[in-house]
Amino acid sequence: MLSEDERRILENWVKRRSTAQGLALRARVVLACAQGGSNVAVAARLGVDRKTVTRWRARFLRERLDGLHDKPRPGVPRTITDAQVEEVIVRTKA
Repeated sequence: MLSEDERRILENWVKRRSTAQGLALRARVVLACAQGGSNVAVAARLGVDRKTVTRWRARFLRERLDGLHDKPRPGVPRTITDAQVEEVIVRTKA
């Protein structure tokens, strides 16, 4: 079940042109799952693997919206934030 706020945020992520493609796909997966259907049916509808749907559905159920963002990866920490990256993208599209 999605709250109205979660649904609105997910729909905004899907619609915004500046949203990272991976995050937009995850949002589409969660929205499609909320409409009902099995992981196989959602995967077929979105043209992705069943394991992809399974992974993001489970992660959303565990962590809600925060679970859809990329997890930190090993190695040298990033020197810029996601907000700074988005700001540059928005500026260059203007």
